[in-house]
Amino acid sequence: MIGYVTLGTNSFNQAAEFYDALLAEIGAKRSMQFETFIVWSVSPKAPSLAICKPYNGQAATVGNGVMVALHVDSPEKVDALYAKAMSLGATDEGNPGSRGGNFYAAYFRDLDGNKLNFFTITQ
Repeated sequence: MIGYVTLGTNSFNQAAEFYDALLAEIGAKRSMQFETFIVWSVSPKAPSLAICKPYNGQAATVGNGVMVALHVDSPEKVDALYAKAMSLGATDEGNPGSRGGNFYAAYFRDLDGNKLNFFTITQ
């Protein structure tokens, strides 16, 4: 159902480097790029993640309660991606671990303060 998610940034080049390095870990590459936004995806038929300079020319701000959840195929990948995000300058919002039942996730904020998580559903 989700086609893509866009995150605003005030540091376009720095955000691009952050997501190039982080999303490469799950095989995502830039699939579209213009002067004001970049889109990453693992496949043209899969949902995408994008960064952008806000259209209205105002500063990008973080939405309180807004989060992007990125699905991966194992707890080990959640752990590795969380570690990668931290190494790239992200800030911790919740270490990797079980969040009840078979939901395993790790939470972080990117360089602009946008909240994301990597998660998997275990068997």
